[in-house]
Amino acid sequence: MASSFVDKVTISVAAGKGGNGAVAFHREKYVAAGGPDGGDGGRGGDVVFTVDDHMSTLMDFRYKRKYTAPNGADGQGKRCAGKGGEALRVRVPRGTVVRDKETGAVMHDMSDGKDWVVARAAGAISILPHLPVRSPALPNRDFPGKAVRSFWN
Repeated sequence: MASSFVDKVTISVAAGKGGNGAVAFHREKYVAAGGPDGGDGGRGGDVVFTVDDHMSTLMDFRYKRKYTAPNGADGQGKRCAGKGGEALRVRVPRGTVVRDKETGAVMHDMSDGKDWVVARAAGAISILPHLPVRSPALPNRDFPGKAVRSFWN
């Protein structure tokens, strides 16, 4: 019979990708040169480990091994920025020691009870709303969301 106490697990975590910026130009009747009007992409979500004193084992991680935070939403016209992704909170028991899989080095000890950001998300921007109105050269492309660091098996 397998033991119901699990004290060592390997999981994968990844932060959310930043949203893409939007390319848009202001168009309105009686306005000759409206200028740039695109919005920034939203920031992706972080993965945060939170200490839970009601947990005593890592049994929950035996069944769910991949944790991915949501991505940020894309920007839109009328300078509307995309919605940022929410942080994914992963509950761990007090005293959990987080190690890097390749090196075996201790990344963090969760004995102190403070939240720890395992994977920090990146954001993305569109350069269009940040250009001066009378800029001679306007870009015609958006800027994709930045890649993030992830820890996969």
